[in-house]
Amino acid sequence: MSTARVTDLVTTLFRIVLGLLFALHGAASLFGIFGGNRGTGEAIPLGTWPGWYAAVIQLVGGLLVLVGLSTRPAAIICSGSMAYAYFVVHQPDGLLPLNNGGETAALFCWSFLLVAAIGGGRWSLDAALARRRGRSVAQEPVTVGATS
Repeated sequence: MSTARVTDLVTTLFRIVLGLLFALHGAASLFGIFGGNRGTGEAIPLGTWPGWYAAVIQLVGGLLVLVGLSTRPAAIICSGSMAYAYFVVHQPDGLLPLNNGGETAALFCWSFLLVAAIGGGRWSLDAALARRRGRSVAQEPVTVGATS
């Protein structure tokens, strides 16, 4: 297997796992499933700032990254939300992520920034849609208009 194929496979698996983990965080917080918000078993009350909105970003953004649809914009928004979480929620408790409980926020932030930089990859809905658009344009008959 060539290096390019291995890179495509590993980055695709990375994107899928990252999106799934993030979406599960959002689902847990919004619906109280998988242990709920921070393991309390409770859902975040509707409209609570910033937690409920962060959970919506986690669920929707995670699912978009998971399937590779609007991957770059979704990853940028997810990365930014985790940067916000780190600096607003965790950083006041200490400088280093190890001391302030912000390891997950920091890892998600940088991971999504990586996905935003490399895109969805060959095995994403973004790529499938681009291939489809390319084929449909190529398959359309070319007509030469008459000049008057």
